[in-house]
Amino acid sequence: MLSVLLIDDEPALLEVLKPFVERSGEMSVQTTQSATEALKILPEKSFDAIIVDYDMPDINGIEFLKILRSKGDTTPVIIFTGVGNERMAIEAINYGANFFLKKDEDPQRLFHELCDMVKTAVESKYFGKKIGTTTGKIISDMINFSLDPGFAIDREGKVVAWNTSMEQLTNTPASDMIGKSDYLYTIPFFGSRRKMLVNLVFEPDEVIKRQEYMIISRVAKGPIIAITRGLKKDGGEWTLWSKAMPVYDMQGNFIGAVGIVRDVTATFKDIIIHDEPQYTAEPTTESASRQTSKPAGLFNKILSKSSGKTSAYYKEGVNLYTKEKKYPEALAAFNKALELDDKLPRVWNDRGLCYREMGDTKSALKSLSRAVELAPDNLEFLFNLGVTLQTIGVQNMSNKYLDSAIQTFKMVTTKMPDNADAWNHIGICYKEMGQIEESKFYFDRARNLHFWDKQTPIIPKRDG
Repeated sequence: MLSVLLIDDEPALLEVLKPFVERSGEMSVQTTQSATEALKILPEKSFDAIIVDYDMPDINGIEFLKILRSKGDTTPVIIFTGVGNERMAIEAINYGANFFLKKDEDPQRLFHELCDMVKTAVESKYFGKKIGTTTGKIISDMINFSLDPGFAIDREGKVVAWNTSMEQLTNTPASDMIGKSDYLYTIPFFGSRRKMLVNLVFEPDEVIKRQEYMIISRVAKGPIIAITRGLKKDGGEWTLWSKAMPVYDMQGNFIGAVGIVRDVTATFKDIIIHDEPQYTAEPTTESASRQTSKPAGLFNKILSKSSGKTSAYYKEGVNLYTKEKKYPEALAAFNKALELDDKLPRVWNDRGLCYREMGDTKSALKSLSRAVELAPDNLEFLFNLGVTLQTIGVQNMSNKYLDSAIQTFKMVTTKMPDNADAWNHIGICYKEMGQIEESKFYFDRARNLHFWDKQTPIIPKRDG
C-alpha cells in the first residue's frame, strides 16, 4: 500500500477527497491543511507521493514544490487544482512536478487518473531500485495513522506496528510487542498463544471457523471481519471484533497483514455461553474435532442477535428522524446500529441527514462522505453529499466547497441525466461562485426537464 500526503487548506474537503483516493485499497492517505505544516512533517516522515492543491493561501502548490526540490527532496509530486492553465502546468513541470492535473467534467475519471498518476510516479522513482525497502515503514505509518486499535505483522509473522489505541486496549506497550513472533502477540487477547485473524487471511472459511471465529464479511483479496471470544489479562472474558487485511507491495507480492481489534463485549453482554471450549495454543486432534463438531452456538446467537438489533436500532432511528423529528434521539439509535456494524451506508446516510437537520453540516459531511465511500454508485447518497457541500460552500462563501458540490452533482447527472434537481443545484453553485453565464446553462437544463415533464427524481429509500 502506498503512503500519500494530501495537502489542502480546507479540512472538510480533505474528508471528501481522502476516501476517493483510498477507494481502491492501494493507498493510505495522510492529510494536512497547509504547505507550511507539510514542510514540518516531511523531515520526520517520508511518503511515496504528495498530492498538493495549487490554490492555497500563504504557500501555494507551486511555491511548495520549489521549496521541496530546493531541499533535494525527490518525492513524486502531483499538482491538483480547479483553476489550472497552460502556464501553470509548464511551471509545475519545470520545477519538478511529476504530474499536473486539472479538474474536469467527469469526477470519476478525474480520481481514477489521480490514482494512476500516483502509482506511475512512484514506480518511476523506484525503477531500478529494490522494491519493498520502504514497505515496513508504509505499513507502520498506515497503522499509526489509524485511531482504531491496530497492529501489523510482516510475512514471517513478526509484529512491525502496534499503535497507541492498541496499547490502551490491551494494556500492553508497543515496546513489548514490536518484533514478537510465534503468536506471542496474541497473549494479550486470549491469555495464551493461538492464531488470530491476521494469521488466517488466506485460509478458507472452515479453517477460520475452527479457530472460533464467526465470519461477518469477507472480500476476495481484501479484508475479513469476524467476531470471537478472548481472555483479558485480569482473567475476565471479552468479545472481540476483528478486521484483518493482507498487504501487498507494488509488484503484487504479499508483505504482511494488518489487524484492527475492538472490544464489543458490551454489545453482546446478554449472551451466555455454557459449553464453550477453552483456548489452547495448538489444539489437539481431539479438541479440534470437538470444536468442529460444535461450531459454537455462540456465533449463531451473535449473528442473529446482531443483525436483529441493528435492524431494530435503524428502524427506531428512522421513525424518530422522519416522523417525530427527535433528532438527538434518532442519532443515538443510528449510532447504536453502527456500533454493531459500521459498514451500513444507509445508516451513515440517514445519520448525516439527521445532523444536517440539526444544523451541524460538518458532522453531516463526515457521515455522508462515509456513506458514499461505502456505496459510491448510490445516486441518493451522492445527491445528499452534494447538497451538504453546497450548504457549507454558501455558508462559508467557499468556492472550494461549491466546486466540490458541482463535481458531486455531475456524478449524479452523468448516470441520471433527467434529474432536474441535480442540474438546478449545479446552477445554484455556479451562481454563488459568480459564474452567471455558466449557471444559466444548468438552470435552463433543469427548467426544460420540468417544462416537458421529464424530471426523474431520486426517491429516498428506507430499509432495515
